[in-house]
Amino acid sequence: VQLQASGGGLVQPGGSLRLSCVASGSTFSIKDMGWYRQASGKQRELVATITSGGATYYVDFVKGRSTISRPNAKNTIYLQMNSLKPEDTAVYYCQAEIGALDYWGQGTLVTVSS
Repeated sequence: VQLQASGGGLVQPGGSLRLSCVASGSTFSIKDMGWYRQASGKQRELVATITSGGATYYVDFVKGRSTISRPNAKNTIYLQMNSLKPEDTAVYYCQAEIGALDYWGQGTLVTVSS
């Protein structure tokens, strides 16, 4: 399975971005998918997840500001991020779970700055 993330960029505080992640390959085996982020000098952390059944989970720092979606439970997920803050600046990675293995995309950089 290969994951391709896109949609990052430079945005002003308070702005919005929508990240996309497309999985290719043996996508029929994918169960849960999610978004993680890693800020410079910090560990990678969970942002949000979505199951194959559409159940979602958000960590507190994005709850109410972001929406993860997975149309038709297929191999593409989105992360709509609103009211962005400078502390949201990070490389955002998409992740897919297949059995006991996690697959990762290459990351897309989100920079929130005026």
